[in-house]
Amino acid sequence: MANTTAHFSSNCDRVGHVTLNVAVSCFYFILFPIALLLNGVAAWVSLNLRSTSTFIVYLKNLVVSDLLMTLTLPPVAAAMLPGMAVELRAFDCRFSSVIFYCCLYTSISLMGLISLDRFFKIVRPFGKLLGQNVVFSLVMSALVWLVLFGGTAIPTIILTDRNPVNVTHDFCMSLKSPAGVTLNKYVVLSMEVLFWLVSVLISFCYICITLKVLQSFRTSGSNNSQGKKKTKLRVFLILFVFFVCFVPLHIIRIPYTLHEIHAIDGCNQTWVAIAHKLALWVSTTNTCLDPLLYIYLCREYRDKLVDMLKARGIHLGFNSEGEETSQ
Repeated sequence: MANTTAHFSSNCDRVGHVTLNVAVSCFYFILFPIALLLNGVAAWVSLNLRSTSTFIVYLKNLVVSDLLMTLTLPPVAAAMLPGMAVELRAFDCRFSSVIFYCCLYTSISLMGLISLDRFFKIVRPFGKLLGQNVVFSLVMSALVWLVLFGGTAIPTIILTDRNPVNVTHDFCMSLKSPAGVTLNKYVVLSMEVLFWLVSVLISFCYICITLKVLQSFRTSGSNNSQGKKKTKLRVFLILFVFFVCFVPLHIIRIPYTLHEIHAIDGCNQTWVAIAHKLALWVSTTNTCLDPLLYIYLCREYRDKLVDMLKARGIHLGFNSEGEETSQ
């Protein structure tokens, strides 16, 4: 997988690149404690939830993925700072950035499975025989981890095996063997295709869910305008978070990787690196937004969180009335 610490040999605006690296690194360091707190709470709550539904199974796996990605943020951020030790930058290229990207696409895949789970439950109830089976959700979650870590992360780590001798130009790519460079190209292309397929799946599922719920309101003769607004808002928030966090990164991903692999140089290519770094940071904010979506989407999660906080003398000012359950 491509990494966040690529450097360019162009002499144009070298100070600008250093400034950008420092700024983005600071953004990661600021994001880290917030993401760690929110995902730590999410992990605390999910450990106390029984895996009695497919939604809870997918949610628990998503929590693990987001928490693991959060833990990679400090080394990823530190490796971007100027003057950082070559050994740390090499560690980032070989391990932390690879795990970071793998967790990113694990989260995207699990969000796709969650949308499909909601579709089976609300739009196609007959899908319960398969889509709403807990064993099925466990198998699908295991396959996501196996394919992404076994098929991309581990081979990338193994093939990033060269000594760090080139410390200025395309540092991470210089650590890869020829097979590693080729693997990187195909992994990036595969993950790009995966993202757009999941995007289509999520859009289709939640649009169908919205239409189905609104149709049920009309069929029952209900004039529950508040309920309709909540349904539309729920779908809007899910799609908004997904597309705002991930679409910018995947629009810039292909030209950035071509830039990196082919060592394209020159001042007119610097915008690619700038846009990629900023888009990657935006995608990382998903680690903070996911735990908030759990509260909004899953009544069982929300009720457990409220109960656990009340047991410690903390009271929250929201209730779960009228919102979707996870059962």
